[in-house]
Amino acid sequence: MSERFDLVIAGGHVVTPGGIVVTDVGVRDGRIAALGSLGQAEAAERIDARGLHVLPGVIDTQVHFREPGLEHKEDLESGTRAAALGGVTTIFEMPNTKPPTTTPEALRDKFERARGRAWTDHAFFVGAAAENVDRVAELERLPGAAGIKVFMGSSTGSLLVEEEDLLIEVARRTRRRFAVHAEDEERLRARMEIVRGGAPVDQHPVWRDVEAAVLATRRIVGLCRRHGGRVQVLHVSTAEEMEILRDYKDVATVEVTPQHLTLSAPECYRRFGTHAQMNPPIRETRHRDGLWQALGQGIVDVIGSDHAPHSAEEKQAAYPASPSGIPGVQTLLPIMLNHVAEGRLSLERLVDLSAAGPARVYNIACKGRIAVGFDGDLALVDMKARREISGDWLASKAGWSPFEGTQVTGWPVATVLRGRVVARDGAVVGTPAGEPVRFLECLGETAQS
Repeated sequence: MSERFDLVIAGGHVVTPGGIVVTDVGVRDGRIAALGSLGQAEAAERIDARGLHVLPGVIDTQVHFREPGLEHKEDLESGTRAAALGGVTTIFEMPNTKPPTTTPEALRDKFERARGRAWTDHAFFVGAAAENVDRVAELERLPGAAGIKVFMGSSTGSLLVEEEDLLIEVARRTRRRFAVHAEDEERLRARMEIVRGGAPVDQHPVWRDVEAAVLATRRIVGLCRRHGGRVQVLHVSTAEEMEILRDYKDVATVEVTPQHLTLSAPECYRRFGTHAQMNPPIRETRHRDGLWQALGQGIVDVIGSDHAPHSAEEKQAAYPASPSGIPGVQTLLPIMLNHVAEGRLSLERLVDLSAAGPARVYNIACKGRIAVGFDGDLALVDMKARREISGDWLASKAGWSPFEGTQVTGWPVATVLRGRVVARDGAVVGTPAGEPVRFLECLGETAQS
C-alpha cells in the first residue's frame, strides 16, 4: 500500500541543506514526511512545481504590525496576510505597540489577538524596560516569546534603554539571544539641532550619522563580551559597524535589510522623499557596498524586513515631523530574488539568510530548512518571472512601498504553511491558521546544528 500525504509538491527544484535537487516533497500532519520520487503516492492535494524552485518559507524576524494601539497603520491580520503573499511563513513582531509588550499580560494579549487572524506562524518580542529588567530571564522564556528586544535609540517612554546599568542587566540576565536597535541616543539628542524646525529629508543620515550607529554597536557587543550576553544587532547600516562585528562573532549575530542592500543616499531621498526615511537611515553607496562585502564574507546571519508601516498621510508630514519606517515584509523575497537574478548572491545563500539563518540564530524548533521532520513551510517561486511590484498587490494597510514600480526577476507564486496552501497567485487561500512559534530552549532541547 502506497504512502499517503496531505500535500505533495512534485517536480520542483528543491533547495535542501545538501543543495538544489529536482525532487518531490511530501507533507503529512504539518511536517515534511518524505523527499524523493512520490509519483505513485496518494495525496489529498498535489502541486505541479515543474519549472519552479521550492524554498523553505521565509522567517522574517523583524516586523512591526502595530497592534494593539496603532491599527490604522497595520494589524496582525493585514500584516501576516502581506507576509504570506510574499512567501513569508513565520514572523517575529516587535514590542513598540500601545501599550508596549513588556509584561506577560501584554504578551498573552497579542497571542489572543493573533488567534484565528494570523496567516503565518508568529512570535512576539518582549521589550526591555527599566521596570522589567529584573524579570527578563523569566520574560524571555514565556511560551511563544521571541526573546528580549532592546531599543538603545529611536524609541520613546520606557522602551528606550540607554543607561549602562540597565544594558548590563539585560546582558547578564538573558540566556537567549536578545535583539537590539543600536543607535546612540545621547548623540542623536545632541545632533537634533541639525534638523530641528525643518530640514530637507536628505539630512536624515546627517543627523542620525554613522558615529551614532558605531557608538551603540561597539558598546553593546563590548558589554555582551564582558557580561556574558548574546546579541542580534538589527538592521546594520554602516560599513564601519561591519568592521566591528566581524571581531565579535562569539557574542553577536548580524541582520541587514533589503532596503539597506538596495537603496542608497542621496538618490533615494530625491526619488522617494520621506518614503525612504527609516531608522537607521539609508546611507551613501559606500555603506551599501560594505554591507554586501560583509554578506559575502559570512558576517551577516539574517535578512529581516524591518517592516514598519505608516499611513501615506502620516508620511506626507514635513521632515522631521514625518515618521520613520517603511513597509517591507511582502517585498523582502522579491527584492532579494532580484539580487539573486543579478548575480549578487546565490539562491542557497539567500535561503540561509532568510530561513536557516533565522532558525539558527533564535533556536527555532523545526523550521528553516526543507528536511524530513521539519515543518512543511514552503515558498514556491518562479525564478524567471519578471514582474513589477505594484500597489494593487501590496496588502499592508500602508498601501505604499518605496519599491512600488520596481521591476524584479523572481516572484513568489505560492506559500505553504505546515502543509497547507495559504497563498497562491497573488491571493490568500482559506482561513488564517497561524500558530505560535516553538523554541528549542523553551522545549528543553539542544540547539540546532
